[in-house]
Amino acid sequence: MTNSNPNNLGRIAATRRSATEPLHHNGTPTEVSVRDFWEWSASDLVSNTQRGVLAEYIVALAVGGASGVRTEWDAVDVVASDGTRIEVKSASYIQAWKQSRLSPISFDIAPKQAWDAAANTSTSVPVRSADVYVFAILAHKDQATLDPLNLSQWEFYVLGAAVLDREVPVQKTISLGALEGLHPHRCDFSFIPTAVKLASETQ
Repeated sequence: MTNSNPNNLGRIAATRRSATEPLHHNGTPTEVSVRDFWEWSASDLVSNTQRGVLAEYIVALAVGGASGVRTEWDAVDVVASDGTRIEVKSASYIQAWKQSRLSPISFDIAPKQAWDAAANTSTSVPVRSADVYVFAILAHKDQATLDPLNLSQWEFYVLGAAVLDREVPVQKTISLGALEGLHPHRCDFSFIPTAVKLASETQ
């Protein structure tokens, strides 16, 4: 059934694709698939944008929240299988561009007016919508062997959002050193679920 009212356009719920779907001309398939598009658009996993999306996916895998489809601009990045709402922030010492030195590590922690995709509503004042923050660092420092797909090259710092609200309520960014001063749970990929649980319980 088509929507006859052009002014009443609801949210389009994305469905998970298989990567084999072809581009087509009114049903006549071409030889090009969604996978070809993804290879073209998302292969640079070192760039800030795609590294950030990969970090979200890695955390979602760890906490049982990767079964659906990522919602861009949602209030939080990941919802764990137990309902814990998680914000994922990523950083890397090595960037995609030419560098004269390794990049210092810092993260965006600014409260924001959050949009809830499901409800189509926004908060009236800036808030930190998540229960827990996971700060993901691609910590490998050798450019020749850098591999964002190698989970062993990542480090994770997990902290309850309430700690940020209490200690740095209006701060917009935080350095790694300052973050460590808030005593987050530092862990590898395998410990993320436990660290998230601990952070959500210990505020």
